[in-house]
Amino acid sequence: MAKGHRSQIKRERNAVKDLRPSAKLSYARVSVQKACFILDAIRGKDLNTALGIVTYNPRYASTLVKKLLESAAANAENNNNMDRDTLYVAECFANKGPTMKRIHPRAQGRAYRIEKRTSHITVILDEKK
Repeated sequence: MAKGHRSQIKRERNAVKDLRPSAKLSYARVSVQKACFILDAIRGKDLNTALGIVTYNPRYASTLVKKLLESAAANAENNNNMDRDTLYVAECFANKGPTMKRIHPRAQGRAYRIEKRTSHITVILDEKK
């Protein structure tokens, strides 16, 4: 177990900054389960292959992930001076966002609940060694 006060442990953990280029989309109107179909397909692939996969994938989430990949690649080139040809998808994941609750009227005065789920999608790139 780590030694020190809880605030000191948190301070040390947060001091380590992740310098890999990344892009994050918050409150995407797609469920985590549907976004993960695309993210599982591109995880670990190089950037050009990943862009090819999401370009020709018919799912709605692939358009969102394509924008994220291009944004993360631009961040890598402009902020970190990395070569675009050596980039690969190091990490990609989707976390659960807030759920919008809506009502669908049914017969005899009943109402069914419809849950419109959102997600926070993150893509992290890295250079091949």
